[in-house]
Amino acid sequence: MITEFDSYYIEAIQEKDAWSLCDFMVSNENRLKRFFPETLEKNLTPTLSKLFCEKKAKQFQDNEEFLFLIKEKKSNALIGLVYLKTLDWNQKQGEFAYCIGYPFEGKGITSKAIELLSVYAFETLQLKTLKIIVHETNLLSTKIAQKCNFNWIKTLPHEFTPPNENPLNMELYERYNER
Repeated sequence: MITEFDSYYIEAIQEKDAWSLCDFMVSNENRLKRFFPETLEKNLTPTLSKLFCEKKAKQFQDNEEFLFLIKEKKSNALIGLVYLKTLDWNQKQGEFAYCIGYPFEGKGITSKAIELLSVYAFETLQLKTLKIIVHETNLLSTKIAQKCNFNWIKTLPHEFTPPNENPLNMELYERYNER
């Protein structure tokens, strides 16, 4: 376990998480297909999820990319994901991407997870800059960035292309380790 708060805990992805990850992705498919298309595609069946979890657990261990799972303490149910990706160890920076299941949206869980994982990234991983890149229409994600002390930096033209759509401009938020 990385950390815990309220009725939830955050842990690194493990191979044993394949079934719950598949279930989470499929049950939240409509909300994930636009901004998490690759993760969704790789977790549509338990077999695909097993391969995905093996790969992500190895990447976590090798400090290539970190996939954290938010789970409910009482049931151990997977309720959300937080990636720390696009790591540049020379520049000491990384980018957060996150999603939460339908029943847990709007409860402050993701904000708390991003806040705690920002501390983890700064103190444990020694990163200096954290980024969040969101589309302007994703108001909840924008609110999370602002609530967690990420500052708007600029608009990134044609930064992300959702499936079957034109490229979208995205908003870049950053937070810096002040130590």
